[in-house]
Amino acid sequence: MTIPSFEDYVATLGRLTAHVDPTASSPNAVEIKTAAASLAALPAITLDILRGWIEEHPAAVYILGLAVGLSHEKLKNVLKHHFNTSGWYTLAKTRPEDLLMMMELEYDLIRLLNVQRLRSYDFGDILAARAGTRATATRAGQSGRKVEDEIELIAKDLGLLCAPRTRFIGRAGRDAPCDLAIPSASSAQIVVAAKGFDSTGSKLTDAVREIVEMAEVRRPRQFVMAVIDGIGWKSRAADLRRIYDLWASGQIDGMYTLATLDAFRADLESAARLRGLI
Repeated sequence: MTIPSFEDYVATLGRLTAHVDPTASSPNAVEIKTAAASLAALPAITLDILRGWIEEHPAAVYILGLAVGLSHEKLKNVLKHHFNTSGWYTLAKTRPEDLLMMMELEYDLIRLLNVQRLRSYDFGDILAARAGTRATATRAGQSGRKVEDEIELIAKDLGLLCAPRTRFIGRAGRDAPCDLAIPSASSAQIVVAAKGFDSTGSKLTDAVREIVEMAEVRRPRQFVMAVIDGIGWKSRAADLRRIYDLWASGQIDGMYTLATLDAFRADLESAARLRGLI
């Protein structure tokens, strides 16, 4: 696989977390209630009317995010993904039409505002909203396994033996973590890291450390690959570039996203044939 530029690689990152249509609670209750009352007082919900509203209340754009089920962090990552900036205040001032159109096309903004803004809520709705928030967190955790599941399916489809989520033995008996060892942890010929995150946090730092450790431990004849995806990486570009630099300098053999899994499959098959695994 020809190594693309870092910017071209970043362009292939996509969102992993399935969108949920919830009603979420949040701190800053006074701010939220004031903004919600302002939205409820609008004569109608249209893109033109909402443009006027966000131009008047640019700091309150995150309320629109809450209305479609996006937390502060998720909204920042979505904006970074679409506009290469996480600043909703600036976008509300400079690109209000683009901001609203994205939210309408991606998250059904107008319908959800119309459904929610004049509705009366009871105790059952409050409990359901709390359960929905928990369900969203559960789905986010499940999405982190999406990349792992995809690479395992490809390996098995190629007829390869593999051990998921393990530690492989490398140079001088040292070991390192990996998400897939082929054919096994103790006799690994190919090891793969799978790191998918739509949110940011310490897990991304841990992911970088693990891949660096894989590169340090590998034996000369071991192949090291990394499949990385999720829009959370766009907010941690320096961490992502550390992994990219390992690839560019030949310390790992490949770096892919879900959008380039065809290249991953081809490279995995080629490596497996070189080692007599197929």
